[in-house]
Amino acid sequence: MKSPELASDAADKAKDLYNEAADKAKDVYSDTAAKAKDAYGNAADKAKDLYDTAADKAKDLTGKAKDLYAEAADKSKELLGQVPDTIKEASDKTVDAYKKLSTTQKIVGGALIAAGLVLLIAPKKKGKAKRAAAALDQLVLFVNDRIEGYKRAVAESRNPQLKSYYQQLVGQSQQFASTLNGYLAQKGGKTEQGTTLKGKLYRKLMDAQAVVTGHNEKAILAANIYGERWAIKAYKKTLRRKALVGPIRDAVAQQLAQSKKTYQRLKELTTEQK
Repeated sequence: MKSPELASDAADKAKDLYNEAADKAKDVYSDTAAKAKDAYGNAADKAKDLYDTAADKAKDLTGKAKDLYAEAADKSKELLGQVPDTIKEASDKTVDAYKKLSTTQKIVGGALIAAGLVLLIAPKKKGKAKRAAAALDQLVLFVNDRIEGYKRAVAESRNPQLKSYYQQLVGQSQQFASTLNGYLAQKGGKTEQGTTLKGKLYRKLMDAQAVVTGHNEKAILAANIYGERWAIKAYKKTLRRKALVGPIRDAVAQQLAQSKKTYQRLKELTTEQK
């Protein structure tokens, strides 16, 4: 059996070993904690530096974006002063919608608005001139039909007064065609001397009819009335073309009015025939 002294010595040694182990563990923990703290501090500092750099760059980009948007807005405002009120109203609504967009969207949108307004303001003379020329060219074909129709009436009529009236209408129709061809040339078209296919076929039919009727004056008048009605429809169709404006439209409208008067006169002459 061990004596109390031996037991006490063993306990002291065990206590010393325990304290020594505890001190070492404490030292290791302190070192590890210090290293971890240093590492965390370095990482935090780097993260902060990166954030500051990114923030500065973002701030610079935002400033540039604002400058670009302001420039686009100024250009859009300048262009708006050159367009009609109806387009201005549409542009104002677009600008209000832009205020709700992000900076990037505003920059892109502002540039698109500016480009769109330029296209709206830019004159479309070339396309409009082509449409006007096409409408005039088609109308001249009908007027040339009118010339040929009254020339035929002059050749077939045996009534001196009617023959003289038809001759006047030939001259009137030639003047109409000359005026329209002049405007056609202004719009880049070529002088039109032809007639419509329908007109050619109709005159052939009237020639055949004349052989049967023996150049009956009422039949000649009826053919002229039909042709004048045909011309009136052509004039009305031409006036529906929005490409015809200014003096050209006025000239076509005046010719239409003369054609209507001729139509009424031909009907009156028909009732006068026995």
